[in-house]
Amino acid sequence: MRMSTRLKTLLGAALLVSAGAAQATDLVVSAAASLTNAFKELSQSFEQQNPGVKVITNFGASDILMQQIVRGAPADVFASADQTAMDKAVAEKAVDPASRKNFAANQIVLIVPHDSKLQPGALADLTKPDYRRIALGNPASVPFGRYTKTALEQAGLWAQVSAKSVMAENVRTSLDYVARGEVDAGFVFATDAAVMPDKVKVAVRIPSDAPATYPIALTAGSQQKELAAKFVSHVLSPAGQAVLARYGFLKP
Repeated sequence: MRMSTRLKTLLGAALLVSAGAAQATDLVVSAAASLTNAFKELSQSFEQQNPGVKVITNFGASDILMQQIVRGAPADVFASADQTAMDKAVAEKAVDPASRKNFAANQIVLIVPHDSKLQPGALADLTKPDYRRIALGNPASVPFGRYTKTALEQAGLWAQVSAKSVMAENVRTSLDYVARGEVDAGFVFATDAAVMPDKVKVAVRIPSDAPATYPIALTAGSQQKELAAKFVSHVLSPAGQAVLARYGFLKP
């Protein structure tokens, strides 16, 4: 049976669509948990500007993400919540150090459940008997935990507060503990507290001589280096910085 011209045209168009779908490019971005909301929006705008590209985001504790990349997990871009995790990635040759750039900054805050009757006015209040469970990040594995420990050590309170700690695997877990009322208070980044204004409230903003800066870099094993570099440029662009600012991030 001879195929009609119209049928040939339709089949040809279908093959072209299928081929285009098959050629869609995945770009894997591993980013700190505190970047979840901002990077989801940045990924969407990047996809809109680059038809055929699909950004796959992987959020978690920076140190865990770094270890995943070192062990061969697919990733093209790594965005960390502190310099220590990125330093480790550089030491492990997991990222291209020449591509490393700081793109945002943040601040550690102490939060309490929105309906809490406890209102700490200073870090020293956490040593009072009323505060029995305090959400912290493990300094050995999460940036917000390292920033928190430094602040508490500077205040001479680390031993007392850590004795009441409920360790969170990443900053969003700490936020959830406080939001659900499972702890009396907890430490998070300011941008995370802003995600749930109806469930948590900021009690104390932690001053820091060393701001919490966020670095980003291309991974050494990326097969999409040109596209990955384009994504980093998107994050650093005025439009990308405006998105970060809208979510409460500061300039690095």
